Amino acid sequence: MQRYRAGQLKKPQKKLQAALVEETQTQWQPQVRARARERAATSSGMMVEVTAYFGFTCTGSSDDGRERTITTPLSTTYASQILQLQEAGATEEDLHPIVVEAVTESYFTEWGTLTGGLRVDFTHVRSIEFQF
Repeated sequence: MQRYRAGQLKKPQKKLQAALVEETQTQWQPQVRARARERAATSSGMMVEVTAYFGFTCTGSSDDGRERTITTPLSTTYASQILQLQEAGATEEDLHPIVVEAVTESYFTEWGTLTGGLRVDFTHVRSIEFQF
């Protein structure tokens, strides 16, 4: 290390380079992830992409279910709940009730401005991805 700091060597040997990269990632990545999670839970929310079978019931009408891929933003309230459950060791299946509630509010009712009394059925989940 001293030779690199003194400028005597410019390029580290492969073994040292791998060790430096690994050590940097173990120190740096958890801090970056923690800041991103905190930001998602408190100020920016997160995006969710869900591929699942969605069916609907609403006052006066219904829609036959079908598989859909939906990408929508989630509020900080839902982001915070999801992140807390993930930290507590929740499985993807444990997150389904919160995700369907969040997607219903964000995507299908546009934050409560559309379709009062809508109930969304959420089954056969192929994937859920969170981005923040």
